[in-house]
Amino acid sequence: MSIITVLAVYFIVWWICLFLVLPWRVNNQIDVGEIVPGTERGAPAGIFRFWPKLLATTVLAAVLTALLLWGLSNPMLREYWS
Repeated sequence: MSIITVLAVYFIVWWICLFLVLPWRVNNQIDVGEIVPGTERGAPAGIFRFWPKLLATTVLAAVLTALLLWGLSNPMLREYWS
């Protein structure tokens, strides 16, 4: 596989993983019990920590991309899928 193909697959997997990781460890205002007047009660409360989520997304996407590319290039699995 070309490096462009690998990067394209990683890019798509990274975005999917980002949307999987975004809700992790997010508390809404109802859970915390501190509702700010004029905001939705289900809105996130506290500080949104984006950098740890980006790191988790990058690591998860790298692992999933490696597994996906391994599965696509494994001769035994290719024979099974054919």
